[in-house]
Amino acid sequence: MNHSISRRNFLRTGAIAATAASAGGLLPSVAPAQTPGGTVKLGLASYTFRNFTRDQMIGCMKQLQVTELNCKDVKDHLPMDPTQEATALADYAANGIHVHAAGTLYFPKDEDDDIRTKFQYCKRANIKVIVSGDPTPETLPRIEKFVKEYDIKFAIHNHGPEDKIWHSPLDVLKAVKGMDPRMGCCIDIGHCERAGTDPVAAIHAVGPRLFNMHAKDLTDFTSKESQVAVGEGKIDFRAIFAALVETKYQGFVDLEYEINGDNPMPGVIASFSYMRGVLAGMKLNHA
Repeated sequence: MNHSISRRNFLRTGAIAATAASAGGLLPSVAPAQTPGGTVKLGLASYTFRNFTRDQMIGCMKQLQVTELNCKDVKDHLPMDPTQEATALADYAANGIHVHAAGTLYFPKDEDDDIRTKFQYCKRANIKVIVSGDPTPETLPRIEKFVKEYDIKFAIHNHGPEDKIWHSPLDVLKAVKGMDPRMGCCIDIGHCERAGTDPVAAIHAVGPRLFNMHAKDLTDFTSKESQVAVGEGKIDFRAIFAALVETKYQGFVDLEYEINGDNPMPGVIASFSYMRGVLAGMKLNHA
């Protein structure tokens, strides 16, 4: 992959944004888009660059003008080892990148030691949200104990119809109802659609228990393999952004581009251009 994207390629891949609205520039910064009713903030899930080193990903983020990262222990993005983790965090800080969430993390064991290790990992990084992919309902009371101890929000990620438990954000909501308010959900927009749940309805249903979002687009709501760059599929991002403003969502919408792992930048550029264009078309202020 050539990490020096030419101006011609930026213009070509960014042109998709014109179908939404002019973004006021080729790659405007990812400062929060604000209205009197709320804020929309865009970030990146590091899994998008799962085949690339931390240094390579940082270079891509600079080109994208993205400073917010949902980081995963993949490659050397955010290692679990404390010394290596500290080195990664120093690299991000030196490049103006803020790690706001960790995930997807997995909790296969209903054991204090295993759970504490992951909460300590996030606490060292001053991470406020854990995105989790696989806790069983039986494990949640134990996890809730650590949520209270460490004051870290726990967002269960829905993985669509293939998931044995967490098909939809509504399944998550049922499981955490009545638990500590820091027990909640990460809505994966694409998997939500594939589970037959309208993301807009899910956003309103989950409400204050929504702590993170993963953005992706699909051309076929029955096919996981139909993922495309955001804006090239059928998902209504304008309605999703409006719902986030209406519900006063405080977290991030993190692009998780799961295709073209060896050459993600064209699709990532197109996705951010489109989302920024939609926000501009909705007259949400962003620099």
